[in-house]
Amino acid sequence: MTNKLAIIGGSGLYDVEEFKERDLLEIKTPWGYPSDKILKTKFDAKEVYFLPRHGRGHFISPSNINFRANIDALKQLGVTDIVSVSAVGSLKESLPPGKFVIIDQFIDRTFARNKTFFEDEIVAHVSMAHPTSNGLMNACEDAIKKSHIDYQRGGIYVVMEGPQFSTLAESNLYRSWKADVIGMTNMPEAKLAREAEIRYASVSMVTDYDCWHPDHENVDVQKVIKVLLDNAVKAKDMIKNLIKNFEKHIDKNDPTNNCLDVAIITAPEKRTKKTIKKLKNIAGRVLLK
Repeated sequence: MTNKLAIIGGSGLYDVEEFKERDLLEIKTPWGYPSDKILKTKFDAKEVYFLPRHGRGHFISPSNINFRANIDALKQLGVTDIVSVSAVGSLKESLPPGKFVIIDQFIDRTFARNKTFFEDEIVAHVSMAHPTSNGLMNACEDAIKKSHIDYQRGGIYVVMEGPQFSTLAESNLYRSWKADVIGMTNMPEAKLAREAEIRYASVSMVTDYDCWHPDHENVDVQKVIKVLLDNAVKAKDMIKNLIKNFEKHIDKNDPTNNCLDVAIITAPEKRTKKTIKKLKNIAGRVLLK
């Protein structure tokens, strides 16, 4: 099987201009269109895809991102591995603006989003105990080290609905849970990637201390943007290193690879042709046997 990497860029990372070979793909899915055209490129002789989560120019609010279309479109392109690069607020003194965190756990606090492909007739329950791929996290760590970026391996990401920032009470609550960072976009993205049997990793780029910090009580978008731009430069260097090395770290026994084998509970005679067709990109491997 050919391994293909996709990068989903968050706030501040809408393109990687250094990629000179550029083909913008418009892809339709059963769930609608993804956030924007997907950049297909080649780097280091490898085929790579880049999708700006909020659209180029940042015109899609976190709650309005068509996460299902994003993942389905990447699955159609044969993507096997997704690395999310996201802007987040810090919930710990040890994670200052500019530091990167390789996420290994999430707390999903979103409530206004479609969180599964299996919403109609066919029911599936995938395990999310370990939502990120260990091999892909290793690849991210390797790339970050080569880019000489200050980072932390492992961290809990609280995903809030947004688009407003937290209240002080909320921020302190999440700190009491020992969470590391807070953002608005990695859920349900990670859940949908798992349902699609795509290995997933998340690199969070800290932009601010959220409102819990006495010196940062008001999160200022203009200050955040300055850090975003600095982080984007570092992220692009990391991405180039990641493309070069990610295949060396792929775990052939990653539980994501075949998770649907033990996830679909609906009896075969209850699965209509209409629903199977809708899910063919995501679950065709098991539904079209």
